Amino acid sequence: MYPAEIVVPMKEELTENGFTELLTATDVDSKITQEGTTLVVINSVCGCSAGTARPGVLMAVHNSTKKPDQLTTSFAGFDVDAVKKIREHLLPYPPSSPSIALFKNGQLVHFIERHNIEGRSAQMIAQNLIGAFEQHCN
Repeated sequence: MYPAEIVVPMKEELTENGFTELLTATDVDSKITQEGTTLVVINSVCGCSAGTARPGVLMAVHNSTKKPDQLTTSFAGFDVDAVKKIREHLLPYPPSSPSIALFKNGQLVHFIERHNIEGRSAQMIAQNLIGAFEQHCN
């Protein structure tokens, strides 16, 4: 498990911008299965990917005309039970962090795995998400 002093500033990058933390398996199930759209960001300390994932997600949320009903996040290697439960909802995809998932009415409709984040700019990640928001969100 990562120390809080490393994790908290990375969590705050999302929570200070309207994201709700998923800290338990119960939190995950209650949010993901709700009617509407839920964006789930599995946050990470990985500098090569998380450093563009978080800004890309925020850019998408701030610049899209259509937005998910709920913005949520959980931290890999820190919010252990919650991330384990999220990954159950992401099957058959293998564990990946950071990663970004969009659920609609409890069903996974869009997923960006770590290997689709690595080497991509925040702008590219944002464009990918904006396309998904336009397709699946109201």
